[in-house]
Order: sequence, then structure tokens, then C-alpha cells
Amino acid sequence: MYAMNHVPQPVIVVALGGNAILQPGQVGSFEEQLVNVDNSARRIAQLATSGYRVIVVHGNGPQVGNILIQQAAAEKLVAPMPMDVCGAQSQGQIGYMLEQCLINHLRRLGPGLPVVTVVTETVVDAHDPAFADPSKPVGPFYSEARAKELAIESGYAMKEDAGRGWRRVVPSPEPIEIVQLTAIRALAEQGVLVICTGGGGVPVLRSRDGSLTGVAAVIDKDLAAARLANDIGATVLLVLTDVPQVYLDYRTATQRPLDKVSASDMAAYQAGGHFKAGSMGPKVEACLRVARAGGVGIIASLVQVLEAIEGRAGTHVVPEDT
Repeated sequence: MYAMNHVPQPVIVVALGGNAILQPGQVGSFEEQLVNVDNSARRIAQLATSGYRVIVVHGNGPQVGNILIQQAAAEKLVAPMPMDVCGAQSQGQIGYMLEQCLINHLRRLGPGLPVVTVVTETVVDAHDPAFADPSKPVGPFYSEARAKELAIESGYAMKEDAGRGWRRVVPSPEPIEIVQLTAIRALAEQGVLVICTGGGGVPVLRSRDGSLTGVAAVIDKDLAAARLANDIGATVLLVLTDVPQVYLDYRTATQRPLDKVSASDMAAYQAGGHFKAGSMGPKVEACLRVARAGGVGIIASLVQVLEAIEGRAGTHVVPEDT
């Protein structure tokens, strides 16, 4: 096992955006995804050898979507798996690529840190309001007639998607508990670089007797990363995306960047409608949750990992007394 220093190293939870795995306009081949993952892994490896314990959380939206499309195309030949199983499958797929790339880069930087992927479940509340209003499109497009058939045959909620066809929609509930938290903490404390909570974790419900059951839903990856960061006592949540920092009045003539922002100021910007729900909104909310718990939330570019941690890049959401 990798030997840690006597002084505990600060823990950083890194949340990788979907563009770290699949770029817009790409078809999603293994080769494309591996190149993207390798670029991200190189920078994370540098972070992990710079005095930090690193835990990586990744998105999985395109990958789960592709799995569902593959299942729909082969449904007459192979029994389809439920959505929670597809989420677990994507964690293994992306975890494998990240593991391999990280191991390769870590070996080039010195004594290789151990790397492991933990297939992770995230508990959600069966009474979460999201279950009464499924809104997250997943999987292939269907004709209206087929959509109605699926609604009857499988009980799917189906909605028309911007004139492109009909799609299944699932809830996006709040992450309540990371089931494998104890194992993740133990691994991190032993110096293992952990990849976990992929896609926000496989959504599960916990019954009164403590047993778990998978449920069809999508958990926001950034909010799950914030849940993990707070529960494990991370110093920093680093949200990596395709822009260098957060902006007010984004893509307008008055656009202006945010550097270091208190949690209260960022909350005021959030309430003012500056951050869209489908893009920057969840990232800002995740950083706010970490800052309110005493940590620092950073939103930065995929290519400025060390610069962001050192305070030279990105938007830093900090507690009030910082």
C-alpha cells in the first residue's frame, strides 16, 4: 500500500464534466473518449502528486444514453437491463478508462499511486418532489405512437423533446447519502486515488429495514460530488468544465468574470438568475454547499487544474469568514 506522510494531506474532490470524456460533435467511439480522458487524467495525476489526496467524480450522461440506445436496438435479441444497472455499467466503463490513464501518468511522475474505481450507490428519497415531475430526458428518440406504447407497456413517462421526437424522462432527485462512503474514506486515507460516485452514483432507495433497491433516476453529478465532499471532509471541491471561470451576464456585452466570491454573494447572484439550471447552475449550487460547510468550491477549466488549486485560475466560492 502507498505510504502516506505523517501529516494528513488535504482531500480534494474533483468533479469532471462530461466534456472531459466526450466532446461536442464527437460520435462517442472508445478511441475518442480515451483521448479525452487521457488529457484530463494527466492533469489530475499532477494534482495527486503535488501533496493532495484526490477523489474523482465523473459524469456519465452520454454513456448511459448510448447504453440505452444499444439496448433499444437489440431488445429483440437481448433482455434489456433497468436504468440503475445501466448506470453501474457506465461507472465501470468510464472508471476503467480513467484508471488506466491515471496509472500510466502516475508512473511517469514517480512511484505510482494505487488507483481504484468504486461502483457507488447514492440514496435518494422516494418522496422527493422530483419523482412527481420526471424531467430528465434519457435514451433514444421515439415516434409519438411508440412513445405511447412504451408508456403503457413499461410505465415510462414520455415527453416530446423540442420537435426531435419523444423520449423517456426520469426524475432527478437530491443526493442524500453516499452508500460506499466508509470504503471511499478508508481508501483515500491509505493514499489511494479513488474514482467514485460516477454520474452522481447509482440512484437507490433505502427501506425502513436498511435494504437498498435501485430506482430509475438521474442524480446531478456536481450535487453528488458536493454531498461526497462535505461528508468526507474534503478541503476543496474542484469542478472542472469547459470555461475558465464563472461569469455574470454570460455571453452578453456586460459579461464579467468572478474570481473569489463569498458564499453569500454567490447566492445572491444565483437568486438573480445568472446561472442556468442546465449548465452552470448545478456547479454553482454544488460549490455553495461546500462553502457553507466550511470548504472551498472552485469552478475552473479542465486545462488549469493546478493553477486553480493554487488560486491563480477559476472562480473560488469561499466561506463568509475567509
